Amino acid sequence: MRAADEAALHRVARRRARQDVQRRERVDVRYSIDEKQAILAEARRHNLAGAHLVGAIVMAHLNGDLALPDQRTTADDLIDEYAALRTQLARIGTNANQIAHRLNVGGEAHPVDAAVLAKARQLVAAVQQAVSAVDTAADVTATNRRAA
Repeated sequence: MRAADEAALHRVARRRARQDVQRRERVDVRYSIDEKQAILAEARRHNLAGAHLVGAIVMAHLNGDLALPDQRTTADDLIDEYAALRTQLARIGTNANQIAHRLNVGGEAHPVDAAVLAKARQLVAAVQQAVSAVDTAADVTATNRRAA
């Protein structure tokens, strides 16, 4: 699965808002055994109920937030790639912070620790700048997509 597809699915599955009133209407759908297993596996991966995942995807499509594969635009792919890139950058920042924390908390410092700590600080600053640039680019792309 491409990073863009993964990010789009995660964004859509988490966006469905709760209603004040319980949903009571049903739509029956039939799936093959393999299709059902795939749906339930994906739902578990996102920590969702299968019905919630299917409902979120259908409603996102109806609201214009999720295009079918043949309806996706390059802007949709770009926005989702930005989301995946942002997640990866955040993980790098988290790792750098863990390194800095480890070096700052305790005990005797080794001569190389100061240099590693300085590099970790530089890395965190670079990741913060990259995340900000990715956020700005994604926002511009999404705004231009809506205007088109």
